[in-house]
Amino acid sequence: MQYVRMLQPRVILTFRLIQFPIYGIQEDEQSENDADLGGESDTSSLRSSILSYRRENGRTYHAYKDGSYVLPNDEMENQRLDLQHHLFSLTFDEVLNLAPLQKEPARVLDAGCGTGIWAIDFADEHPESQIIGVDLSPIQPPFAPPNVSFFVDDLEDVWTFSEKFDYVFARFLTGSILDWPKFFAQSYESLSPGGIIELQDIIYPMQCDDGSLDKNSAIYRWSELLLQSFTAIGRPLNSALKYKEQLAEAGFVDIVEVQYKWPSNRWPKDPKYKKVGIWTYENAIGALSALSLAVFTRPKGEGGQGWTVDELEVLLDQVRKDFRNLNIHAYWPISVVYAKKPE
Repeated sequence: MQYVRMLQPRVILTFRLIQFPIYGIQEDEQSENDADLGGESDTSSLRSSILSYRRENGRTYHAYKDGSYVLPNDEMENQRLDLQHHLFSLTFDEVLNLAPLQKEPARVLDAGCGTGIWAIDFADEHPESQIIGVDLSPIQPPFAPPNVSFFVDDLEDVWTFSEKFDYVFARFLTGSILDWPKFFAQSYESLSPGGIIELQDIIYPMQCDDGSLDKNSAIYRWSELLLQSFTAIGRPLNSALKYKEQLAEAGFVDIVEVQYKWPSNRWPKDPKYKKVGIWTYENAIGALSALSLAVFTRPKGEGGQGWTVDELEVLLDQVRKDFRNLNIHAYWPISVVYAKKPE
């Protein structure tokens, strides 16, 4: 059975998350009468605060832990994330994970699950597994396989899962995590012995193997400025360069990295990568504003560069022209790293 993501988040997700310790709300030690708390008004207030999205430049952003993630969470972005999932499927020849899972994982964590599309597909393929999806935004579908649960939580807080996982999956968390060693340490502690962690990520800036990407071109300047902007807020877009080293420091073994390329458009001759390039182009054009608006236009000191929207749009118009240029053979490096917790 196929499960289709609906057009708007459903409040039922918020009701579910409030009932579980995964949400990460700490007990108020000053409270003397918990029996008087947690009523309908508290639940409604919490639900309202989660869904009171930040609105900025015509886009909406998550409300819970405002500013921790600088991409929008509106329907335009959610549709792009689902398109991006298809791009990963094309890249990996229709498989969801590259890490070899020796046995059916009983419990799976999708860290930063976004729209929930990977978790749902994995649940369909592994009906005996229980998949837990965690994200800052309640943008997942109201209907999902019975072996999937979604929760709103911050992965940078202390993890309070009551049971161990057999598999931790994280896709496109680059630009989202401040403390990667802490993330890997918590992943290690949350995995059963022999458990697997897998990360699938992009690396900035854009690259080129034949010299056709001019360092003065708009597309390169944009990707370099984006890297600088995310680095300035402590969430660099090249974090995947350190995953192997940091996984080893956390105690993981059997660390493997597999590298791919996402061409900027249909310039490759190879039929597969030409198709991947077509979808990369669509994904990139949809992501330009989403990636750029917050970090370019928010004030300096508030996670931005202080640009005006008009200044940014002038640059993005030039970037779009470069993305259409078949003579620019640019690509994004895509890194997949997986490792095992010792038995």
